[in-house]
Amino acid sequence: MPGSCDVVVVGGGQAGLAAGYYLRRAGLDYVILDAQTHSGGAWRHGWESLRLFSPAEYSPLPGWGMPRQEGEEFPTAEHVVDYLRAYEQRYDLRVRRPVRVREVRRAGERLAVQTDAGAWLARYVISATGTWERPYLPDIPGRAEFVGRQLHTVNYTSPEAFRGQRVVVVGGGNSAAQILAEVSRVAEATWVTLRPARFMPDDVDGRVLFGVATRKAAGDAGESVSDLGDIVMVPSVRDARKRGVLHPRPMFARLTAHGVYWADGTEQPCDAVIWCTGFRPNLTHLAPILPGWRQGEVSVESTRSVDEPRLYLLGYGDWTGPASATLVGAGRTAKATVADISARLAG
Repeated sequence: MPGSCDVVVVGGGQAGLAAGYYLRRAGLDYVILDAQTHSGGAWRHGWESLRLFSPAEYSPLPGWGMPRQEGEEFPTAEHVVDYLRAYEQRYDLRVRRPVRVREVRRAGERLAVQTDAGAWLARYVISATGTWERPYLPDIPGRAEFVGRQLHTVNYTSPEAFRGQRVVVVGGGNSAAQILAEVSRVAEATWVTLRPARFMPDDVDGRVLFGVATRKAAGDAGESVSDLGDIVMVPSVRDARKRGVLHPRPMFARLTAHGVYWADGTEQPCDAVIWCTGFRPNLTHLAPILPGWRQGEVSVESTRSVDEPRLYLLGYGDWTGPASATLVGAGRTAKATVADISARLAG
């Protein structure tokens, strides 16, 4: 039931569960409020072929490593969901769902967390809502005129819906490359990017990225994950390269009723556009205490908000800690966050 506690965690995905692990270990009174109906966070909503970039042992949450998936070197999204569900049960984490947080407001010495199930009062709030609920669509002229199908990564499930069609895939990251790789097997696919695509070397996968992120988290001034490139050459993307489809065109100038139009006057008809254009942090619930939330990144010292020192942000990207949007990175930032809260409560 709603009430008062030391810490309210908003979001029950990987970052929220990692925070719950350390809050439980620290003996703090806490609750995790999750808008989802079941465990798994954003991993419940990925496309059918989505996989981790690395073997299970390189993607642990704190305290308990992910078990290997039989017959799979790189775990599927379904396996990750199963792991998160079992992790939550293993540590008896205090998750309440489905509870949607509407807003967080100042209430004297505490923060009031208003939800569709009542209000909680907390001495500290950890926001761990991720980005999945705020897909980003660029403001491209003609988008409303296009009569074909438009969808974002969040709505994509499999290539079968596009069999025999002409499809334009927009985006320069891993989602775009992987979706292009499988759509191009059943459709006439064109890849469009705002900037030239940056491919990582073939021998770089999650194991290498894990090592780079670990060294960066330890204060190493050397290369970061972004220095290696943007696109991991997973088997499906390497296969697409072999088939000669990994050749992106520059971004088009506008959409027309039946296709895309480039600034040089060329036009290409298409039946569907898949926008793999990323996400923005889901921070709408923090609008009353963070006036600048619409810009995406907010001012933090480590994970603590500069504007509201009783607020911490976990898992939104490198600005909340190296690789904080990954399973292993979420654990590292959660540990430091809870240690800081514990010290302040003790003080």
